[in-house]
Amino acid sequence: MRKIFGIGETIYDILFRDGQPVAGVPGGSVFNGLISLGRTGLQCTFVTEIGSDLVGQNILGFMQENGINTDYVSCYEGKKTAISLAYLDKNNDAKYSFYKDYPNNRLDFHEMPLIKENDIMAFGAYFALNTVLRDKVKPFLQYAKDQGAILYYDLNFRDNHAHEVNALKETFRENFALADIIRGSHEDFINLFGHDDCDRIYEETSKYCPRLICTRGKDGVLVIDHGKKHNFKSRTIVPVSTIGAGDNFNAGIIYGLIRENILRENLNGLSEEQWSRLIEFGIEYGTEACMSTSNYVSPEFANRHKLNI
Repeated sequence: MRKIFGIGETIYDILFRDGQPVAGVPGGSVFNGLISLGRTGLQCTFVTEIGSDLVGQNILGFMQENGINTDYVSCYEGKKTAISLAYLDKNNDAKYSFYKDYPNNRLDFHEMPLIKENDIMAFGAYFALNTVLRDKVKPFLQYAKDQGAILYYDLNFRDNHAHEVNALKETFRENFALADIIRGSHEDFINLFGHDDCDRIYEETSKYCPRLICTRGKDGVLVIDHGKKHNFKSRTIVPVSTIGAGDNFNAGIIYGLIRENILRENLNGLSEEQWSRLIEFGIEYGTEACMSTSNYVSPEFANRHKLNI
């Protein structure tokens, strides 16, 4: 079976509505998608970091219960697991406050996991840009690319880091060059490029990667693949929480790559029909995640999507 790998942040999300806490769940942009994929029975390995506190131990157990290989989780003795306070507005979109307690030496794994050709690597958000982690993250991504994995890059570039954009431009270019598929929301594009014109953005990203997925909320999804455009409609829903929507859209795309048996050698010849199926999985997973205050698809949904491979 093809395996899925991810590298990213693990955090505990406390959700607030009208100033009152309403839920507490483990989270993180890559984390959320891997939990959903692990629930479908796919083999997932996560490279991440937690504290040695009770929160960290609970999250570790949660990952293992949901089928995530935790052999490459760094646990920092005497440190606390990162916490986020997510304040939901009237549209159930979130604004965040973060509380983090990291050591000077981070991501202390001594060997790479065994990655094979056509496995899938998910990465993104600020974790993939952080200068403190770059000397660990970049070699790991390069190793995955050298092994022939498919690298899926979700920008997930929040506005609280937008002031760093000029300092991070070279790192973005490195990530674009490593990626086989780049996905960004219109908010990501505004924070990074100062606009959300997907044609202009593709002119920049296609110098490094020929495939761009633009998620545009109610305006649907635009895929540009080797210059060819494919437009897909979104679904109209009333979300309970949008926190895991994009993360699970990514999970749906990755699920589709495996379900449709799309290998690295097939990427350059994807048809509109194939993209339609991939995007439909993405929208289905993202929609499901919006229907609760958890950050992932439900076990019932996952059971319906289990693959016999």
